[in-house]
Amino acid sequence: MSELVRYDNRDGIVTLTLDDPATRNAISGMPMVEAILAALARLEADDTARVAILTGAGPVFSSGGNVKAMGEAGGLNDPLPARTRRNYKRGIQRLPLAFAALEVPVIAAVNGAAIGAGCDLACMCDLRVAATSARFAESFVKLGLIAGDGGAWLLPRVIGFSRACEMALTGDAIDAQTALEWGLVSRVVEDAALPGAAQELAARIAANPPFAVRMTKRLLWEAQSASLPNVLEMAAAMQAVNHATADHKEATAAFLDRRPPSFTGD
Repeated sequence: MSELVRYDNRDGIVTLTLDDPATRNAISGMPMVEAILAALARLEADDTARVAILTGAGPVFSSGGNVKAMGEAGGLNDPLPARTRRNYKRGIQRLPLAFAALEVPVIAAVNGAAIGAGCDLACMCDLRVAATSARFAESFVKLGLIAGDGGAWLLPRVIGFSRACEMALTGDAIDAQTALEWGLVSRVVEDAALPGAAQELAARIAANPPFAVRMTKRLLWEAQSASLPNVLEMAAAMQAVNHATADHKEATAAFLDRRPPSFTGD
């Protein structure tokens, strides 16, 4: 897998690091798209992975689209609009679909600017923590564009319709504290404390039975667009599977014995 995305698994907590300083971790180019997709496929196939952290190398989380490449042949845009449509579908639009299909929870550790598609990338993750230096912008309109990567679906589900409209229609950036107040992130910490804060949150998730964690994530994602009867049906089926796991039996026994549980993922 390309080193555009570094993969590091330590005791079931996987850190995925975007590492393309030349573009400030832009995600619109095919090499980066393929690198992220490969990392997610590896994560999903990694039976030891219990949770993941997505962050950026250097002072930027992700600059989103490569603005320089927008005016060059071979970028997402093409003189023939039909090819541009194809490029989006075959390129960056595969990312939100891959994140939505992923069962391993992903925490975005936003270490700096998350601009345009970079903001949407953070929204593709399940949880977000931010450094004080982080800022977020749904800035496509400032380039005469719209969110071609699913941002119109993602952002309102994280911060609500009205605030998503404010971000998308003005294109203005918000700081980390505003992101916290709006619910875009769940906590803000000093820059130096961000890796530790993300690891601590990841460890709390990883301490739980892996099957239950993955199914909980899947149920939460499905519940965003499914009807209540359908969600209840999925919950009943998933619960039947969880009741049969060794980890459920271990959790029950540990509770009754008043001891810490030891989960194996079985």
